Amino acid sequence: MKEELFKRLDDKKDRIVSIRRHLHEHPELSFHETNTKQYIVDFYRDKDCDVQTFTGGNGVVVTIDSGKPGKTLAIRADFDALPIKEETGLPFASQNEGVMHACGHDGHTAYMLILAETLIELKDQFTGKIKVLHQPAEEVPPGGALQMIKDGALDGVDNVIGIHVMSPMDTGGVFYREGAIQTGRSYFNVTIHGKGGHGSSPHMANDAIVAASYFVTAVQTVISRRLDPFSVGTITIGSFDGKGQFNVIKDHVTLEGDVRAMTEETRKLIQTEITRILDGIKAMFGITYDLDYQNDYPVLMNDEKLTDFVSQTLKDADIKEVTEVTRCEPQPPSEDFAYYAEKVPSCFFYVGAKPANGVFYPHHHPKFDINEDCLLIAAKSMGAVVSEYLKGSAN
Repeated sequence: MKEELFKRLDDKKDRIVSIRRHLHEHPELSFHETNTKQYIVDFYRDKDCDVQTFTGGNGVVVTIDSGKPGKTLAIRADFDALPIKEETGLPFASQNEGVMHACGHDGHTAYMLILAETLIELKDQFTGKIKVLHQPAEEVPPGGALQMIKDGALDGVDNVIGIHVMSPMDTGGVFYREGAIQTGRSYFNVTIHGKGGHGSSPHMANDAIVAASYFVTAVQTVISRRLDPFSVGTITIGSFDGKGQFNVIKDHVTLEGDVRAMTEETRKLIQTEITRILDGIKAMFGITYDLDYQNDYPVLMNDEKLTDFVSQTLKDADIKEVTEVTRCEPQPPSEDFAYYAEKVPSCFFYVGAKPANGVFYPHHHPKFDINEDCLLIAAKSMGAVVSEYLKGSAN
């Protein structure tokens, strides 16, 4: 099956690229991907599979049933874009002003559609079932994965496997890691309330900007002085809304922050320490504060046994376009694939997508692009894993 699968994917490489470019031209933001959803549904029309959509979101689940008993493997591809004005200059650049596929989800959907089509053609050669999870809204909490799970996408599923294309990683490389592979994420919004006044008479006011500035500096001590040196955590203050008149002392300031951690214990510790610092600033400066603190995407945990199976399968697959299959370091961003991994043993791995000239822009950058050779590699890599997983009665 694997050899036949690879041959058919080779023949369809141009179609994968064409689909990716179409999707890149027509990006849609998280929770608003109605046209993309319809494009996916239309793609499967008249194909020998079951297509399920949901009223609660834009997700699409495609079930490919071999008709023979065996396990059920889910494979996931996300399809939302970002609120970014594209600056790539590509001939197929976004036609939707201020919206861009700046993370590679167009590529994920393109390779997955053609892979699924080919698996449908070859379904008499495997046992069990494949569930293709076309997932919306990965970029924005609470994320699309939770809604997919709520809608029953994981019902009867034994394992879930996902791929992300990565522009900083060399094209030709496939990268994996067991255990904690991507950070968990939290968001906080804090408004510090002081007392407004005239800039010439600070003694008659209570400057919220001074207190908030102290918080910005002090909160970094959570990372440097409260975390174990071998723990991973970051705190970023991404927004400080203190704009006002130059000679007016502000009565309130609002800050927004981002927290990342590689264990749930670290994430809880950071939350506790941020609250402790705010309580200290309250006592020191005589201010009050309102804190909204939300934990969203959990730490993404790759199942060790499944990851070993995936990595060994990829090493043995003899994919001609793959130059290396390598264990990599954990990745700093967060991923709502983590919600699937909380429910069933899962594996999330990476396919290198660095442009051929070696110059890359990071994900979420307005000049982000991928080497489209990565799309066939992704299709073959996922196809090899699916073929081995659903091979014969042993699965």
